[in-house]
Amino acid sequence: MLRTTTSARPALQKPLVAALEMGYGHLRAAHSLAERLGEHVVLVDRAPLAGDEEQKLWRRVRNAYELTSRLSTLPLVGAPLKWGLDQLTSIPHLHPYRDLSAPTHGVVTLDRLIRRNLGQGLVEELRRTGRPLLTTFYSPAILADRARIEHVYCVVTDTDVNRIWVPIDAGRTRIRYLCPTHRAGKRLRLYGVPPERITFTGFPLPHELVGGPELTALAKNLAARIVRLDPDGEFRHEYPEELAHFLGPLPPDEERRPPLVTFAVGGAGAQAELAAQFLPSMRRDIEEGRLRVALVAGVKPKVKQAFEECLRAARLEDALGRGVELLYHPELEAYFDEMNALLARTDILWTKPSEMCFYAALGIPLVCASPVGVHERLNRRWVREAGAGFKQRDARFAAEWLGDMISEGTMAAAAWAGFMRLPKFGLYRILETVGAGSPGRSA
Repeated sequence: MLRTTTSARPALQKPLVAALEMGYGHLRAAHSLAERLGEHVVLVDRAPLAGDEEQKLWRRVRNAYELTSRLSTLPLVGAPLKWGLDQLTSIPHLHPYRDLSAPTHGVVTLDRLIRRNLGQGLVEELRRTGRPLLTTFYSPAILADRARIEHVYCVVTDTDVNRIWVPIDAGRTRIRYLCPTHRAGKRLRLYGVPPERITFTGFPLPHELVGGPELTALAKNLAARIVRLDPDGEFRHEYPEELAHFLGPLPPDEERRPPLVTFAVGGAGAQAELAAQFLPSMRRDIEEGRLRVALVAGVKPKVKQAFEECLRAARLEDALGRGVELLYHPELEAYFDEMNALLARTDILWTKPSEMCFYAALGIPLVCASPVGVHERLNRRWVREAGAGFKQRDARFAAEWLGDMISEGTMAAAAWAGFMRLPKFGLYRILETVGAGSPGRSA
């Protein structure tokens, strides 16, 4: 059993919230934490913390990962890259429990870079201010730990993790790991992290989608979603008492309102081409008001352009604003805010099984596209075992299988399973653990 006690350190200073621009997963978690703390996310791989040479190093790593992620999803030519990505992100089987503390090649490489002053700007900032470090990426935590920074907290952003998340000498680390799943905590123990350094918290879901410990926003959004996902009342007929107990009266004005399917790609833009496959099958349902679709391009203008081309090819360009939405914003923080507002209205989230799997706890059923990397494969298994998500079926016939799952109450049941079974209080548990309580904007 993992320990769940919180830190006794007094709340003297707000932590510095740090991340790297290495995909949306780490940044999305950092954004939720920083917003609640009334802070901004500090990017370790950007000026002023990173000098020119360090920025070039991180840019090479980021570009290589994004290119590999995008190309690995292509048929035939992507197979070798997919194999290479799986090797890079490999996570050994958890069972049988055994010692997995031996450093891997990635761990040794990172340690070598830290010895060459990787992240020195962050270390100097932490020493200058005396602030604790709260990071959602492994390398800032590890380099701060090596520099003997006193209070270092690392938020794990997948259901299971590679050995690179832990320092080369794991048994001596002072990093406090904040885990979204018990499995991640067990993994860290096998890597050699002392049990007292591991705290189960859950993933830091956005405050505006949770609504505080009372779950006010979550319950309101879920009540409306259940109605939209259960047009024939199949699910509501089976669980009337449970729904009334947790959600109260369901909003009658949502009856027969078409559900909203949100398709979101990752930070690298991988799998954007799926829209070209599923949009033609949805055209009639969209035009006749039985279904709504939102395409999320994030901050990538090329992904936005690709989605616009898909809409034209499916003869749906005139449906923008009338059953079809396209979310794009060049500024990352503004994109996260707009994405959260969209998720409050979303009924089904179709995406690769990245950190978005944790959003199933909000009562949003997931359709999981093909995973990119071993960690995403394990994320998908986690959400499916909870009954909160499904593997994507043939995208060319999406309107048919989505329609069946909606009319039969299957999607409503998945929404309920995610709400009941998955952790929702990660944001508040993390803030409590770092000694910051839960300040920031009110519910």
